[in-house]
Amino acid sequence: MTPAVIDDTTLYAVLAPFAAAVVAPFLTRLLKHNAAWPLALVPALIFLHFVGFIEPVSRGETFVAAKAWAPSYGINFSVYVDGLSTLFGLLISGIGTFIILYAGGYLKGHPQQGRFFSFLFMFMGAMLGLVLGNNLISLFIFWELTSITSFLLIGFDHLRAASRRAAIQALVVTGGGGLALLAGFILIISATGEIEMSVLLGSPDIIKDSGLYLPIFLLVLGGAFTKSAQFPFHFWLPNAMEAPTPVSAYLHSATMVKAGVYMLMRMHPLLGDTVLWTTVLPLFGGVTLLVGTILAVRQTDLKLMLAYTTVASLGLLVMLTGTSHEKALEGAVLYLLAHSLFKGALFMVAGTIDHEAGTRDVTKLGGLRKAMPVTFVAACLAALSMAGLPPFIGFIAKEVLYYGTSNIEDPGQLGVIITIVAVIGNALMLVIAAAVAMKPFFGPKVDTPKQAHEGPVLLIAGPVVLSVIGIILGLIAHTTGMLFVGPTLSSLLGEFKQIDLHLIPTELTPVILSFTTVGLGIALFTQLDKLRDFIASVLKAIGWGPDQGFDQFVSGIVRFATWLTRLLQTGKMQTYMLLTFFFTALAVLLPGYLTNSFPAMPKLPEYRFYEWGILLIAVLGLFAILVARTRLTAIVSLGVQGFAVALIFMMFGAPDLSFTQFMVETLSVVILALVMTRLNLSPRDHRTVPARLLAGVVAVAVGLGLGLTLLSITQQPFDSTLSVFFTEFSRSIAHGRNIVNVILVDFRGFDTLGEIAVVVLAGLCVLALIRVRTKPDAVLDPPPERTGQSQNAEAR
Repeated sequence: MTPAVIDDTTLYAVLAPFAAAVVAPFLTRLLKHNAAWPLALVPALIFLHFVGFIEPVSRGETFVAAKAWAPSYGINFSVYVDGLSTLFGLLISGIGTFIILYAGGYLKGHPQQGRFFSFLFMFMGAMLGLVLGNNLISLFIFWELTSITSFLLIGFDHLRAASRRAAIQALVVTGGGGLALLAGFILIISATGEIEMSVLLGSPDIIKDSGLYLPIFLLVLGGAFTKSAQFPFHFWLPNAMEAPTPVSAYLHSATMVKAGVYMLMRMHPLLGDTVLWTTVLPLFGGVTLLVGTILAVRQTDLKLMLAYTTVASLGLLVMLTGTSHEKALEGAVLYLLAHSLFKGALFMVAGTIDHEAGTRDVTKLGGLRKAMPVTFVAACLAALSMAGLPPFIGFIAKEVLYYGTSNIEDPGQLGVIITIVAVIGNALMLVIAAAVAMKPFFGPKVDTPKQAHEGPVLLIAGPVVLSVIGIILGLIAHTTGMLFVGPTLSSLLGEFKQIDLHLIPTELTPVILSFTTVGLGIALFTQLDKLRDFIASVLKAIGWGPDQGFDQFVSGIVRFATWLTRLLQTGKMQTYMLLTFFFTALAVLLPGYLTNSFPAMPKLPEYRFYEWGILLIAVLGLFAILVARTRLTAIVSLGVQGFAVALIFMMFGAPDLSFTQFMVETLSVVILALVMTRLNLSPRDHRTVPARLLAGVVAVAVGLGLGLTLLSITQQPFDSTLSVFFTEFSRSIAHGRNIVNVILVDFRGFDTLGEIAVVVLAGLCVLALIRVRTKPDAVLDPPPERTGQSQNAEAR
């Protein structure tokens, strides 16, 4: 179905958070933490805007809107609205509304709360632009903007070294992946000739049939895996917990960490359902699922426990997306929705506990259910959904994904392996859900750094609403499937699908697997302390990890940069000139060598005797430079080349250009000779023979390269457009008869002004060098003997 063109309201919805980012600091200065209430209206209104798309999108309709951005490059600020982008838009704006409110209560009294709101809104706008992006280049810009804004948010507490390190780590990993994604987009444009995602999705096999499928696949995966923290790039995500809890809750529930999953789902019709896709994605996703849950069990910090389960959940989503099985993809969509709700709620619960009790360590918490009853209820509801128990949406997601993985038909028993990995991963996530919901609230009352009490409405509104929505969506499973899951699944499959969800399971196999998951999870939870100690001992025995590897990588880059700087930045002009000309030669010769596109050598024209004489003068001048014994002789001989060129200009009917060349060469020789007499330079070149040979080879290469480049240009068809333009308009527009003068002072007046500025600066530099005086060596008087008092003063 061809997308319908809509008005620009959706474009303004993407830009609205950026406008709010400008207003937020001023409003916060006026209203303090209560600024959260009016600021939350921005994402709330955006949410209502996307609600308007639910009904038409559920019928299979899609929409586009665009504004020209850089039309000469085919870049538009355009959006594409379908089931997938609508679901993400609802999650980003809906959860974002409660994150803004939560930030108002969490950072109450913070001197930089306005700045924090501003960063949060920029992050929200970047995510909306990403998930709605239709133009590949504008989508990439928003993709990288999420990395930049997350850097600002993670490093918000910039006075702490841990925050700065985590922010830099996240930026390096996700920014590097973004460059890979950009390369993938460029290859897609090159292979297909299309730059709009909606057009590409209309021809789903266009990339698979091209010869660039493999590099495109690898580059897109590079961007998605780094963004969604897939093994071995998972380490940046838990370290991002250095950010304030509102950032953690937003980052993990509905925004940046799911950007990679979004990209894989968006590209599934174009890249999915191939042997490579169904092998690589389940492999890395399964490993990430197991690594994330195992590392989560080891933790005692509530935020870190939840962070590692986010890594695991992202691995599960990637694994399911990699199967390309319809039911497994349906389970991925359901789990995406469920995870956004329960993880956002649980992170806000963890932040509220930390804010009101003064610690997030589960070993130092207990008996808080009476002091924080609302937070306790929200934690239990969200944890039950995370554990996959009825009647929550998390239960339905688990049933559907189990049905999908157990029905994958593959001779290599891929479905069996994926199902086993999913059961183990979900059982361990049940352990964490139980620990987060029970450890802080049950058991005897534990003394905490703060007198624990219930949080204000700004802190508890988000977790309560999100956890309740989790149970409501489960109770109205059929409607959830029709309005949200079906349209999103249609986007993944590239064809319209309607699904029928039920709260009560209709298949036996998923029920058995669910009972197995719950039983295994309960058994592991009863041995949580022993399991935690065992995992910690194993990791200690292993020692090295990707996080340490990142530090080693950065340290290696710094050492390499230091070595390269010392190698190249020697402080000697000879080295700089040699390197400059070497890379110039490389730039002009290498492309021709690689493409075998050197120009054909022209036939030698029939020169007249005086033309041969001019060439002979030039050759003699070159020979004089090479055999010159002093620098001054070489400089004077260099002028011979310029005079020879001036004579050539004169013979070909350009006396004004010839006169200019004569003047420039004369002044250059005189000034250089004057400088040579005033500077304390060695009169001779004392370089070794190998150094001279190297310089000679580079000089010949530059001359050959530039000569071949000029030959190549002259052998192309002559485009007389500019010549005709200058001839036709020099008199009528610039009122000048001399076309060359008109070009210099009128059509290219600013360019000429720049050249004059360069010449003036060069003249000033020469003047400064001439004024340098080298003082003769003087015998310095010995320093006066220091008294004991002066020595003591220096020591102090």
